[in-house]
Amino acid sequence: MNEEEAKIEGRLLGEQIEPEQPDNMLQRFIYMLLIAFMISLAQTVLGVATVVQFIVMLVNKQQPNERLADFGSDLGIWIAKAARFQTAASNVKPWPWTELD
Repeated sequence: MNEEEAKIEGRLLGEQIEPEQPDNMLQRFIYMLLIAFMISLAQTVLGVATVVQFIVMLVNKQQPNERLADFGSDLGIWIAKAARFQTAASNVKPWPWTELD
């Protein structure tokens, strides 16, 4: 595993501080609705970024834009953390309720 893969794996699977008290079910439901909306928005942003990156690669001799690629990695990590909360694999809420790391 190279350094970049290790960094991403650490951000995705690394230690996350679980809240001392889990949310009650009504609070969790409200958070789940908000996060579901945010995931939907993130998927739209990902689709736009995908098209833009493809165009950049067409124009730039198959070389991707590094900042856009890094943004895609960050967005993917956020979506994964959000999915963990949504499916109750974790009680840690994604950004903006916790650090973006």
